[in-house]
Amino acid sequence: MNMAREKAFDGLSEFLAVAKRLSVRKAALDLEVTPGAISQALQKLERRLGAPLFYRTTRRISLTETGETLLAKIAPAAQLIETSLGETLRSSNEPSGTLKLIVERLALPHVIEPILPAFREAWPDVKVDITVSNTHGDFIAEGYDAGILIGSYIAKEMIAVRLSPPFKWAVFGSPDYFRENGRPRVPGDLTKHQCVRFRRPEKGDIYRWEFLEDGQNVRIEPNGPLTVNDGELMRKVASQGLGLIYSSTFHASRELATGQLEPVLLDYSPGSDGLFLYFTKTKQNQPKLRALIDTCSLLRRSSST
Repeated sequence: MNMAREKAFDGLSEFLAVAKRLSVRKAALDLEVTPGAISQALQKLERRLGAPLFYRTTRRISLTETGETLLAKIAPAAQLIETSLGETLRSSNEPSGTLKLIVERLALPHVIEPILPAFREAWPDVKVDITVSNTHGDFIAEGYDAGILIGSYIAKEMIAVRLSPPFKWAVFGSPDYFRENGRPRVPGDLTKHQCVRFRRPEKGDIYRWEFLEDGQNVRIEPNGPLTVNDGELMRKVASQGLGLIYSSTFHASRELATGQLEPVLLDYSPGSDGLFLYFTKTKQNQPKLRALIDTCSLLRRSSST
């Protein structure tokens, strides 16, 4: 017998409720409908199947053989559907599934390594898939839930949550380099110095150093014999006294703390920046993402006290 698809499940919830209770009145209470609505739904179902499902008397109701057969076939499926709906409801309200992140390498020691143990302890049912890359161009196409990147590189349409204290961009060199070559006092002095050029992996071009001088944005293409495309190598080269680099007080925090590098031209910094967790509006209400944001916030507060 062919049934219209939209009618395939009509009457089944009423049938299951009556089969469970063996009472139209009690089934109606369970489903919060009238007994008349229950009876009408059962009659339509019996007409579709071409056979009675219940024996009815004034005092008693029981399943027919057809009813018993139907119940045996659909009761397990109904239980599975109910369980699945419950799990889906819980997953829509509680963190679960896989949290897919793309993070720039700078975020590993400053963000990922500190928060990952706390996040895993708080949300053991959430899997975490991390891609380390400074190129985030395929963020949406690759299906990432969120990314971690320097704020100035994040697309304007994204929602961003600060993860680090503000930091400044500046020029850095080793104490040995400054003793031998002196310190630039203004951006224009850089033409007299050896600079380590940085080729941006995401674009392939040489990064032009940015400054704010007399209220004007100034961009200088550095001149020097060394070109690299890795920030850690760039800082290592500068620590060895082989030239000046353009970086941030956050990127170079380890070298600044150990005295391997010293900043210059801080007064000409184009402004403060920071590391941010970013995501699209369609992702912002995901429980697993909210859990990550809350974990980051807790650790930031604890580290600042």
